[in-house]
Amino acid sequence: PFSQSFQTQPGESWQLCNCTKAVCIEDNIVQVVPITCNPPPKPTCTNGLSPVQVLDKDGCCWHWECDCYCTGWGDPHYKTFDGVYYSYQGNCTYVLVEEIYKEVDNFGVYIDNYHCDTRDVVSCPRTLIVRYETQEVRIATVKPNALRVEVTVNKQAVALPYKKFGLSIYESGINRVVEIPELKMNVTYNGLSFSIRMPYSLFGNNTHGQCGTCNNNTADDCMLPNGNIAENCETMADHWQVVDPSKPQCSPGLIPTKAPSTTPTQPCKESSICELLLGSVFEPCHGFVQPEEYYAACVFDSCVLPSSDLECSSLQAYAATCADQSVCIDWRSHTHGVCSYKCPSDKEYRACGPIKEITCKSSQQNETSTKQVEGCFCPNGTMLYDYGVDVCVKTCGCVGVDKIPREFGEKFTVDCQDCICLEGGNGIVCEPHECAEQNKAGCDGEGFYEVNEVNSEDSCCPVVTCKCNTSLCTSKAPKCTLGFEVHSHIPSGQCCPVYQCVPKRVCVHENAEFLPNSSVFVDKCQNCFCTNEVNVSTQLNIISCEHIPCNTYCEPGYEHQPVKGECCGRCVQTKCVIHTANNSDLILSPGEFKNDLSDNCTIYSCVEVHNQLISSTSEITCPAFSEESCKPGTITFLPNGCCKTCAPLDSHTPCSVRQRKDFIVHKGCRSVDRVVMTECEGTCGTFSLYSAEANSMEHGCSCCRESRTTVREVELICPTGHSISHKYIYVESCRCQDSECSNSRSNELQSREENDKARTLNRIKRAISLTSK
Repeated sequence: PFSQSFQTQPGESWQLCNCTKAVCIEDNIVQVVPITCNPPPKPTCTNGLSPVQVLDKDGCCWHWECDCYCTGWGDPHYKTFDGVYYSYQGNCTYVLVEEIYKEVDNFGVYIDNYHCDTRDVVSCPRTLIVRYETQEVRIATVKPNALRVEVTVNKQAVALPYKKFGLSIYESGINRVVEIPELKMNVTYNGLSFSIRMPYSLFGNNTHGQCGTCNNNTADDCMLPNGNIAENCETMADHWQVVDPSKPQCSPGLIPTKAPSTTPTQPCKESSICELLLGSVFEPCHGFVQPEEYYAACVFDSCVLPSSDLECSSLQAYAATCADQSVCIDWRSHTHGVCSYKCPSDKEYRACGPIKEITCKSSQQNETSTKQVEGCFCPNGTMLYDYGVDVCVKTCGCVGVDKIPREFGEKFTVDCQDCICLEGGNGIVCEPHECAEQNKAGCDGEGFYEVNEVNSEDSCCPVVTCKCNTSLCTSKAPKCTLGFEVHSHIPSGQCCPVYQCVPKRVCVHENAEFLPNSSVFVDKCQNCFCTNEVNVSTQLNIISCEHIPCNTYCEPGYEHQPVKGECCGRCVQTKCVIHTANNSDLILSPGEFKNDLSDNCTIYSCVEVHNQLISSTSEITCPAFSEESCKPGTITFLPNGCCKTCAPLDSHTPCSVRQRKDFIVHKGCRSVDRVVMTECEGTCGTFSLYSAEANSMEHGCSCCRESRTTVREVELICPTGHSISHKYIYVESCRCQDSECSNSRSNELQSREENDKARTLNRIKRAISLTSK
């Protein structure tokens, strides 16, 4: 308790608590009476929205105010705080709201536009920027003409809801809302449209920018940065550029471009979507918000950018303004899918939903605000788990990083941790997952290595198994000899193969393999083939051979001899075979002579000339003989056994020339025909008388010899085929010539016998030589 003394005059009053006041009556008489409030008349807001009730400073009474409400949408179209509508297609970053007199540190709202038309005709909002003291919030579109946005604070991405340093950012239906409770203001943006709501009590007559001046007077909404009023807001909007390093072509103070027309220069048929604004769908809102300007913006968008669905932003902006006035319109279902909005599978679309959903973590009291917003909400019977955990749950339990709802007391395993959902605290309490002990299999064998495999029963506890990798084996396959091949097998319980060379059941000959029953060439004298029999020592199949059969019989005079390069040899002539006159065959060795059995005058002979056997038949030519000249009983044969003569020779045939025809043979060459040859033949006087004077025998003898000769030529044909010229002696005349006679008879007889023998032999040889070939 305290006491305070002061003086008042009668009738004077002062405010007490609980909306009461004390009134001084007189003589220290004070009367306590409740403060009476007289409702002020409801004003008309130039922006077309309903005024709001604002408490007086005494906290008891209230008055009407027109809140500062600026919105923009489409390409883009603006409505200022005081309701002035205009369109502006800039391509820079601009001031939407700043204070004229700076009362809040680093405060402002900005917009970054981009050309959403390839022809650079119109622009669309890309990024909304809110600055407040030390923080800069940027809400940027991820994809043009889409409702997907991302939020950064001081260039760092943040998750919603975000609350820090007197700034709050959260999702409200399709919108992202930046709220500054101390300033009682909020900014919403969804990628296609934005809205800024500021209290008149804090910002009245103290705003400028593209949203104009908030004073419920349209006359000064097109204020330039220097305080002058532009002729139209399109011109004004170009002056509110700010420095943007990413857009060097933009800088404050540039000469404004010509104000674009808000109506198409060429007539076009507007989209049927725009007609919904004036029709029965939006009729409940017509009494709160006028649709004409939104309709004009819709027509402009559908004409300038047909087939871009940009006209949907005008309907969306109008519906959002209606919702702000507590009038909810379910309009998207009437656009035949053109302006449809797709929600995630676990949520459903509602045109009229709470600005802030009730969650398990928020207060369960219902919101008293009648304002609603469109968006994706949890289905009936479920609620959002938390603003930062976008999961719809039937009962409030726990939701972890896996986004799976859990009930209190539920045990589960996640990320190989054993967890339980508990009420209170952080909700989910986890411990490392324990694995059961395993019987480790030994991986000591060659080629084995340990592998952790996924356990189908418990994915957190891998099963250690032994795997075989043959590339780790050191043993290599051997190189087998011909006729053998490598076989490998892996013994039970092992990884690496065991190699051995096993026979291929083939024959091998001269570095080649032969299959059984196939022929094998050993040499041309044998027929060989591969059998199925196996040689025990070599383990190769046996090659069986048979010699090619040969005929070893040879004709008489021929002998079987081997021939190099031939299998059977051949019959080679080693003796002469002579066919005799009596049709019998006579076999003679080289150099052998033989008389005919029936005719001693015929002599067969065999000679070898240049490794060639030549057989010949010779006939002995006998000298002239007449049996009449012989005495009876004196006829005998000469030593050749062929020719007859008288014994003794007492023929009185005179010594004369005798002709005969015969072949001439010289050095193996022979005349073609018989040649006329001559010889001396006949008897000469011979005596043996006793001389008494000498007391010895005196002998006298003469020889029949040639007295005159000539040399003749004859052509001889040789075995080689060529011919030679040969000279021989031709006897012209013969006469008896004296010869010396030996004194000794015995010597004389011996000499005569030898001469006869030699002469006979010479005749035979001559006969043979003449008859050869």
